[in-house]
Amino acid sequence: MIYALAILGLIIANVAAAPATIEEVKAAEQPEHGREMFPLYSIGAKRGGRSHVDASARPSVKPMMSLADNIKTPVKALEKLALADDLNTVVSSDDMCTRRHAMARAAGLAAGLALSTVNAPGFAAGAASVKMGSDNGQLVFVPDEIKICKGDTVTWTNNKGGPHNVVFDEEAIPSGVDQASISMDDQLGEEGETFAKKFDVAGSYSYYCEPHRGAGMNAVLIVA
Repeated sequence: MIYALAILGLIIANVAAAPATIEEVKAAEQPEHGREMFPLYSIGAKRGGRSHVDASARPSVKPMMSLADNIKTPVKALEKLALADDLNTVVSSDDMCTRRHAMARAAGLAAGLALSTVNAPGFAAGAASVKMGSDNGQLVFVPDEIKICKGDTVTWTNNKGGPHNVVFDEEAIPSGVDQASISMDDQLGEEGETFAKKFDVAGSYSYYCEPHRGAGMNAVLIVA
């Protein structure tokens, strides 16, 4: 029984491995109609061993769009005009604050911000810092004269030799500015404590440290 099964297995293997007949080869060479992987190359009659494709049968191909057409940018027409105007201002203006504001707006527009955003009050505002007492303990403001732009904020930090405070001279500030609203009510005793104030009115502001005014702890703030 086992011997018969072995002979039957050999016969089946030989049949499977037998070469294909001529008819089978011809049938395999004939492509099945309607199942071509790339039908574009099988359209038309063969000429000289090559497949000739009728030009009218080729699918139309649209020209490639330019790179500029594909680029999407948040900077719109008005923003582009404003950006150009700000860049011209940076180059041509002699005013420090005007140049700084234009540069800040140009940077915002170039980053894709909306015109309404860069034109908002305070967008281009800056900040300045003043030490109360020098690093070696001298009773001075460092620096003792600074220049800022309207809308900027100044932060005073108690550095050495405290307590300190900031009191503006009501005789040496711009007209209409409330001296009490920009001066400190108390004093800074701990090192690292701060006092900050925003200035919106242009002009010259003289101020002093009340506990050490007699020692010459005075300074000037100029708002342009």
